[in-house]
Amino acid sequence: MSEPQTSSTQNDTNKAWSGRFSEPVSDLVKRYTASVFFDQRMWRQDIRGSLAHAAMLAKQGIIGENDLADIRRGMAQITQEIETGQFNWNLDDEDVHLNIEKRLTALVGDAGKRLHTGRSRNDQVATDIRLWLRDEIDLILERLLAYRQALLNLAEQHAATPMPGFTHLQVAQPITFGHHLLAYFEMASRDATRLQDCRARMNRLPLGSAALAGTSYPIDREFVARDLGFDGVCENSLDAVSDRDFAIEFCAAAALAMTHLSRLSEELILWMSPRIGFIDLADRFCTGSSIMPQKKNPDVPELARGKTGRVNGHLIGLLTLMKGQPLAYNKDNQEDKEPLFDTADTLRDTLTIFADMIGGIRVKADAMRAALKLGFATATDLADYLVKKGLPFRDAHEAVALAVRAAEQRGCDIADLSLADLQAFSPLITDDAFSVLTIEGSLASRNHIGGTAPEAVRAAIVRARAKLA
Repeated sequence: MSEPQTSSTQNDTNKAWSGRFSEPVSDLVKRYTASVFFDQRMWRQDIRGSLAHAAMLAKQGIIGENDLADIRRGMAQITQEIETGQFNWNLDDEDVHLNIEKRLTALVGDAGKRLHTGRSRNDQVATDIRLWLRDEIDLILERLLAYRQALLNLAEQHAATPMPGFTHLQVAQPITFGHHLLAYFEMASRDATRLQDCRARMNRLPLGSAALAGTSYPIDREFVARDLGFDGVCENSLDAVSDRDFAIEFCAAAALAMTHLSRLSEELILWMSPRIGFIDLADRFCTGSSIMPQKKNPDVPELARGKTGRVNGHLIGLLTLMKGQPLAYNKDNQEDKEPLFDTADTLRDTLTIFADMIGGIRVKADAMRAALKLGFATATDLADYLVKKGLPFRDAHEAVALAVRAAEQRGCDIADLSLADLQAFSPLITDDAFSVLTIEGSLASRNHIGGTAPEAVRAAIVRARAKLA
């Protein structure tokens, strides 16, 4: 869509509400109160809502069939003008709704003026923004699906690739890279269900509530709801025009989704560092340095990490916007759109990029395996081994801790200690202990739902793909 072309005059006599006022609005106030610069992006939804409203008015005999035909013809021309960048967005007309209505009236005359019968800009904008956000959620869910599929594809390739699992950023136990990626798949799956829930709660029609009290015209709200794909109508006119719960709920779901992406971003940044060197990102997601020729900076995950703070801020902004408002509609609500629009744009774009970026990760399996030897990752396996031999867990924990200390002093792994060395810490240790001290033995022993054994990871991927089908 082209940038808005705006014009301004000192004559406000053509405003929808101008009859009440004795002097024109100042140019500064026009700019301060206008929303056309940002809400014009809802033009498709505004036209869809208006066409459904017009069809209902004609069905109920409130306007004539000729008026309906004129409105449809005019809206078709307006659609063509906006799509080709020929529409003149006028600052004097304040918002997307009045801009389209004024142009419609210029094209079809009185039929355009009759379109607003039985509605207010209050229920009109409430409808438009729900339609717009519903469309955006559908797009975001598509991007989330692609991102989740990319995670599964990479996890499947590395279902048996060992890497350290960390707690406190210290080597904890062996896991597989595929298992690690599936954790982010689970987070993204919860994000998807939250957005689906938000969409379902939002999918109620406000139109017909008029300014705040409903309308005296014999309207059919259920007809409009069906026409626009809503599941039903908002039951209370006051709530319908003033509610922005759906916007706040969406921003909360988006903030959580961005938080998950930010956590993955942090790991990608760490893993790509030469000090760790677990992965490499494709060049198209990185930049260089203007002074250091060797640099390859992970700009995309860094920026995603930063944009998460921006989305979190939008959530707080909307909560603060609504916290002190009495019923019903207040002009404050005009401030809901810019943070909502930016949140949707940011989440959608981030997911789009991440789906591509995950698919381009090059895994350095040797570096992952080497890191496992630096942190005594199989110590817990030896403790479990002793417990299975009959030793109480606390005693097993103490014996293995002493073995770790001895290995650390010698600069080797526990598995490199001799049988005699290990038996000094517990006589229950025999030759079979060395099988549980291997990385593969540790992984294979956790073969249950949710476990990190390669077999369990592959089974989890099969279940995950079934959910996406």
